[in-house]
Amino acid sequence: MTEEQRVFLKRINDYAEKVMPDIDPQKTPVSYQLDMLTPIMKEIGEEQDKSLSDIFIEYMDLASEAATEMENKLQESLKDIEDKKK
Repeated sequence: MTEEQRVFLKRINDYAEKVMPDIDPQKTPVSYQLDMLTPIMKEIGEEQDKSLSDIFIEYMDLASEAATEMENKLQESLKDIEDKKK
């Protein structure tokens, strides 16, 4: 993930924290979450001359990539802990 992509993702995630601070993403309908994120995605789309759907797709791709990175780091940390126990 490039630095520009990280900034893009952080901007949307920071906005999400402001407008949906106490939701459980697993229990909150995706449609509601998307409705709440639409203003920031429209704003970014206008700045980048991209459609809302393009911004949404990019966000979903980057969020998935970030989740995978976090999972890999967690697995590596757990492996390190296990190695230290041996």
